[in-house]
Amino acid sequence: MEIADRRTPAPNLAGLAEYAWNLTADTPRAVLGLAGPPGAGKSTLARALVERIGEGAAYLPLDGFHLSNAQLERLGLTARKGSEPSFDVWGYVDLLRRVLDETGRDIYVPDYDRTLDEPVAARHVVPPAARLIVTEGNYLACDLPGWRDAHVFMEECWYVEAPGDVRQVRLVERQLAGGRNEAQARDWVATNDDPNGELVEKSRDRCRRILSTIGMDPSFDMDTANSQQ
Repeated sequence: MEIADRRTPAPNLAGLAEYAWNLTADTPRAVLGLAGPPGAGKSTLARALVERIGEGAAYLPLDGFHLSNAQLERLGLTARKGSEPSFDVWGYVDLLRRVLDETGRDIYVPDYDRTLDEPVAARHVVPPAARLIVTEGNYLACDLPGWRDAHVFMEECWYVEAPGDVRQVRLVERQLAGGRNEAQARDWVATNDDPNGELVEKSRDRCRRILSTIGMDPSFDMDTANSQQ
């Protein structure tokens, strides 16, 4: 399929939710992945899709698989928090396998707490009623060890993108909200988020659909949701 056929420049949330739900038509439970660079709006879109679909959908963020600060320090990755090797990719793979295999019980899902600056256990739950699991994270489409294994469990993976200047503003604001000053925030984005985004962009063509949340319909409250990313 040509890239032009996959591009959805100004998606309608209702239409995307309907399309996503249709992924469950021939299976008891399906996983939809949302990949893309930092600040593109992946978690915002994932939560919006889950809210739109209702009890038939559940949210599973990759951010819950951030390594703890103690492990990052042990591995010498403190300054590269959020980079590809700073995630427990195999734990993520195992959880994707579980949500597809164990459909008759609650499955608890970790998340990342920006106030604590640490991952937290069991913030989300995948109940038996959930037939669509929406998962999102930077590296979901990367052709790298572990991420290839995760990709296999996804019915489809979509690439979420945004203009570079928009992402820069969002990323700097995220770091300012986390307690860094202006210079520290811009330095973190330049030395960490930008290299991560360059790696993720290489996975763009491995995604089934390419879309931007810029210009999405009013039911998608980007300003409010951005503050929660």
